[in-house]
Amino acid sequence: MLPRFDPTNPLACMSVLEDVTSNAKQIQDSVLEAILSRNAQTEYLKGFLNGQLDKQSFKKNLPLVTYEDYRSYIDRIADGESSNLICDRPISLFLASTGTSGGYPKLIPLTAEDMEQRILFASLYAPLVFKHIGGLTEGKSLMFYFVTRESETASGLIIRFMLTCVLKSVNPSNIFLWDRVQVSPHEISTCVDTSQAMYCQLLCGLVQRENVARLGAPFASSFLKVINFLEDHWTELCSNIRTGRVSDWITDAQCVSGVSKFLTAPNPDLASVIEQECSKTSWEGIVKRLWPKAKCIEAVATGSMVQYIPLLEFYGGGLPLISSWYGASECFIGINVDPLSKPCDVSYTIVPSMAYFEFLEVEKDHQESGHNPTKNPVVVDLADVKIGHDYELIITTFSGLYRYRLGDVLRVTGFYNNAPQFYFVGRQKVVLSMDIDKTYEEDLHKAVTSATHLLEPHDLMLIDFTSRVDSSSFPGHYVIYWELGRKLKDAKVEPHRHVLEECCFTIEKSLNSVYRKLRKNDGTIGPLEIKVVRRGAFDDLMNLFLSRGSSVSQYKTPRSVSSEEALKILEEAVVSEFLSTKTPSWETREMHSGR
Repeated sequence: MLPRFDPTNPLACMSVLEDVTSNAKQIQDSVLEAILSRNAQTEYLKGFLNGQLDKQSFKKNLPLVTYEDYRSYIDRIADGESSNLICDRPISLFLASTGTSGGYPKLIPLTAEDMEQRILFASLYAPLVFKHIGGLTEGKSLMFYFVTRESETASGLIIRFMLTCVLKSVNPSNIFLWDRVQVSPHEISTCVDTSQAMYCQLLCGLVQRENVARLGAPFASSFLKVINFLEDHWTELCSNIRTGRVSDWITDAQCVSGVSKFLTAPNPDLASVIEQECSKTSWEGIVKRLWPKAKCIEAVATGSMVQYIPLLEFYGGGLPLISSWYGASECFIGINVDPLSKPCDVSYTIVPSMAYFEFLEVEKDHQESGHNPTKNPVVVDLADVKIGHDYELIITTFSGLYRYRLGDVLRVTGFYNNAPQFYFVGRQKVVLSMDIDKTYEEDLHKAVTSATHLLEPHDLMLIDFTSRVDSSSFPGHYVIYWELGRKLKDAKVEPHRHVLEECCFTIEKSLNSVYRKLRKNDGTIGPLEIKVVRRGAFDDLMNLFLSRGSSVSQYKTPRSVSSEEALKILEEAVVSEFLSTKTPSWETREMHSGR
């Protein structure tokens, strides 16, 4: 675990970071020893270890597990059995994962002690941003945060999303820390009505535009949702600023109270300035234009968020994009020690104190080499990973997860002191498969990115995408749903048919050789199809998953969908359809090569 330190002291934070990364192997051994000794009497560990608490017995006897393997223990605790089924400390609440792949959130156990560690973890990366980006102390942060309604298990244990936990940890004794750095009052962020909270955070940020030194949100997607909301509501926001009165539909007491601290009088001059910027033909650089003293945008733009980088750059007007940290509901994992690195080059440094980390080796081209990463798995410790290799992350936590497969694939890029740094490759999950083909999230993203370059001459941008397989006829084929946006207000939303058909072909020729063989040689996969959906379709898709318990701050668009409800939303939003008119190349020699 992280040692106790003053999170408000930058030097103390940097000292701890240097210490834990310099002594990575020793700390990892200590972490595992502490977890096993503490939890030796839990039902889960006794069933595998029988009192043998050494590392060798742990690795030999405990299986690698997924959430489904663990679900029965989670369900028993949720129904009222003791936490010592898996953990010697009381489970204070369950964290809800985003859960958009399966449709419903997973429940992740969290102790009060683990929650304290996560708060300290956040303190480690804060000084790095200030160190690398000048001028942040000249203003405050406009960070868009949103809580989600909490629920309870049958036994009364609270279920919350991680961000809601953080926001609700602010209390009268520490709220001065929030007020010191945040533009928007805390009470607005804790409003459960996302639309009112988003509107009022924007209103506070616009009124104090000259005092905003950085902007952001937890993820790139949630920041872009704020920009989209601003595009729909800027005239109303300007009206509020001009009259000095918030709109009547803002009825939440916390929002009204928070806004009243800043919207104290009519300000027609400010309203006119904002109006002038928002009414221009293009919204390129709108963030920099509305908040001229901003130094950066802080939002995770790695992993499944990389597709949003072009949009962030378009709206950001040259502001650096900062991906500060990497974590999951199950565990906080790593921080970005080089905040100014390009978003596509971000590497995270593992913080060895947060959990015991193991790494399941995954071959980069496992589909084409015929390798099955779950057969005879090679699992190595943190100190033994190799630069350039890909691994699936395995975690053992203080809150009762043991050798838990997180599903994230990481590529080791180097070391910071003695702690490995890694690039987030994607999820170890097949998103599309018709036959023996397997298209992974990373492969699909790269292929879609290649195709979107064809949109640039037409001043169009890809807003979001997802996919599915259509096996309703033979041969079946891949279907990609695209929502397009305009760089200029008077641009056609849809380019010529031949451009979209070429986009279909570009995606196909960018996919792996197994797909292209089945497409060209075997004829068991038909031409790829792009279906363009109307503006707002992906908001409707998000709302479906939010209704199932997801969080707007943590929501990630699923890269493939299969549920009838999700497909109904997308299909009803289709405005045009395009098929690939050419067949991608494939040669026999590719059976014996990496490509």
